[in-house]
Amino acid sequence: MLDQALTILLEFLPIYAACYAVNVFLYFATGWVLVKIQDRHPERRIQQNRRGEKRMWKEIRASVYSLTVTAGCLAGGIFLSMKGWTLVAPLELTWWSAILMFVVSILAFDTWFYWGHRFMHTKAMYRFHAEHHRSVAPTVWSTYSDDLVDAFVMQSYYLWAVIFLPIPIPVLIVHRLWDHFNGTIGHSGFEFWASPMSRMPSPMVCVTFHDQHHSRFRYNYANFFSFWDRVCGTIDPKYDEQVKVFEQMGEKSAAKPAAPGE
Repeated sequence: MLDQALTILLEFLPIYAACYAVNVFLYFATGWVLVKIQDRHPERRIQQNRRGEKRMWKEIRASVYSLTVTAGCLAGGIFLSMKGWTLVAPLELTWWSAILMFVVSILAFDTWFYWGHRFMHTKAMYRFHAEHHRSVAPTVWSTYSDDLVDAFVMQSYYLWAVIFLPIPIPVLIVHRLWDHFNGTIGHSGFEFWASPMSRMPSPMVCVTFHDQHHSRFRYNYANFFSFWDRVCGTIDPKYDEQVKVFEQMGEKSAAKPAAPGE
C-alpha cells in the first residue's frame, strides 16, 4: 500500500511541478507586459485617486504562495483524467468536442465562481477572502493574492470538473490559460476593453466589472459574464454607466489626430 502511494506521488509530482512553473511564469510575464502598456496610458486608470501599486510586493508574495494551490488543483484534475479516476471519460479530442467542452467548461466555471465567490463573502468565510480585498485598487499583481483556503474554494473547479464533465485534458488546460489572462486583465485596474459588448444587453464584461467589486465590495461576483449578477441583483448599479464613460474616452482617443512624428 505504501509503495503504491509512493508510486502515485512520484507520478503526480512532475505534473504538479510543471503546472506551478508555468503558472508562475505566466503570472510575471503577463503582468510585466500589461504594466508596460498601462504606463503609456495613465488616463485609462479606473480609480484615478488610488495607487494599488503600493501593495505590489505584498501581492506578489501572496500570489506566488497561493499559486501552489491553484497549480495543485489543475495538476490534480489532469492527473485524475490521465488515470481514468473520473465518473465520465473525456470526449475524444476533435475540433467540435474541443469547442463544445470549452464553452461548457467556461459556463460551468462562471457559475461555480459566482456562487463560490458569494460564499467567500459570508461572515463565516470572509476571513479567508479578506487578503484578496486588501487590494482595493487591484493591479495585475493582485490576481492570485489570496489566502490558501480562498484559492482552493475558487480554483478547485479544475480538480472536480473532470470527474463530472467529459473535458479533454487539452481543453482543461486552454480553459485555465483563458482564465489566467482574463483574470490578470480583469484585475489590471486600467480600462481598454469598454464597448457596447461589455454592457447591457450583452452578458460580456470589461475590466471595470471586477474593479468595481474591489472598490465597492458587494457587487459583481461573477468572472466571465454578468449573467448571474444581473439575475441575482448583485450587479453594480453604476456598472453600465461607467462602461459608457470609458467607451466615450476610447472614441475620443481614437478620433484624436496623431501628433507630428508619431
